[in-house]
Order: sequence, then structure tokens, then C-alpha cells
Amino acid sequence: MTEILSQYDPIYLEEMSGIKLMNRTDTKFVTNRRRLEQLLEMAQTNYRVQEIDGRRTATYYTVYFDTDARDMFLTHHNGILNRQKLRIRSYVDSGLSFLEVKTKNNHRRTRKRRISIDDFDPNRPRYDISFAPGSPDELLFGDFLGNNLRYNKATVSQQLENRFSRITLVNRKMTERLTIDSSLAFRNLRTGNTKTLDELVIIELKRDGLTESPVLEMLRQLRIHPLGFSKYCMGTAMTDLGIKQNRFKSRIRDIEKILR
Repeated sequence: MTEILSQYDPIYLEEMSGIKLMNRTDTKFVTNRRRLEQLLEMAQTNYRVQEIDGRRTATYYTVYFDTDARDMFLTHHNGILNRQKLRIRSYVDSGLSFLEVKTKNNHRRTRKRRISIDDFDPNRPRYDISFAPGSPDELLFGDFLGNNLRYNKATVSQQLENRFSRITLVNRKMTERLTIDSSLAFRNLRTGNTKTLDELVIIELKRDGLTESPVLEMLRQLRIHPLGFSKYCMGTAMTDLGIKQNRFKSRIRDIEKILR
């Protein structure tokens, strides 16, 4: 993988500012490492790879919040399009962390709002974050959550954490990003169960509207088809067998086939 990526032209952070795509459409595809190597070979002409401090693969950490009743999980499970997720996302290599609210509306557009978090260490994450009235975290982030989160901020707590590696490609017209996630590892903070998916690859095409995308034909040729994969929902379903997950069982079977 490293050898293939070394053949790409780089794109640097200062050039990425014009393609944040904070209000976008997302399409996810699921495959394995062997097919990913084929895709990267095909995409060299049309895409550049993000490079930060000489690295072309970045390490990410995420912890997801939900209510005790897992309302955010169940909203997704039940197929409700207008839904939210709350998380802390850490860019481990750069030391930056953000509290984020992701909202997907009825038109399948994703909007992300975030605020920087200081002194959060993804290598030694806190598990006692609370947004209850008067708590230090509520004093810091209460206004942000009050303006963006539909749920009562005092009722949410940390549920699931995951780590993964990410490659980011940008098309030469600067109209889309392609994120490629692998080496997924989950830990359920309620059950203590863990799940690793080292060979699974999640590809996400992020673009404004339905602009032309050169990667779609490549994916079609490789028979890599759209398949929804929420890290929070799938990680939760795989690490908590007692939770409602009928809607995700067929997706889990699809993933097992891809890995075989």
C-alpha cells in the first residue's frame, strides 16, 4: 500500500481548505484490502493523496456518545433519515480533537458542526465526560450542544470508541474527497467487548451534490458496490449482542462475505 501511495501526487492541508464539504452528500462502499490495492492503482491519474508531515496515512480515534436508551443508534436502526450522531474525533498524528455533531437530513445531506477540544489525549482518553448542568464539560461546550444537538445534552454519555487508519484522496478538479478507512478496531464502553476488522475497507465518496466523479466507474469495474456502514452502529451491533439489531444482520453477513 505504501509503495502505491508513493506514486501519487500530494495535496497539502493548505490546499484542502476549499473542499471541506461540511454540507455534502456521502456514498459509502465496503471492500477488502486486495480490492483496495487494485483501486489505488487505477485512481492515480485522477486523484492526489493528502500528505501531512510526510505521512500519507493518518491515524484516527473516535468516541461516540448516546443516551442510556441508545436513541441515536435506534434512530439509525429504525431507518429514520433525519438523525444525528455526537462524537469526539481526534486526528492522532496532529494532536487535534473536536467535539462534533453530525446531522443527516431527509434529503440525505450531511451537515457537520464542530468545536475544538483542548487537552484531549486519544492515547489516554477520558471516560468520564459529562454534559450535565454545571459540570466542567457542560460549561465549556453547553452552548455549542444547545445550539446543535437535538437531544438533552445532560442525558448522553460515552458508548463506543474506535480507531482506524485513513487515506484521503482528492480529485484534480477539487470537487470531492474520497476517504479510505482500514484497520478498524472497536471497543464497547458499556459491555467491554472488542471487535477488530483488519482486512475491511470503508470507502466514502464525499461531494457537493451529484458532481461528476471519476472513481464511480472504477468502483463499478471492480464490483465494489454501495453499502451503508455507520462505524457507530456497526461497531455497536458487533460488540453488544443484546441490543436491537435486526436491521443490521444482513449487513453483517455482507461484510463477512467481503472478508472471505
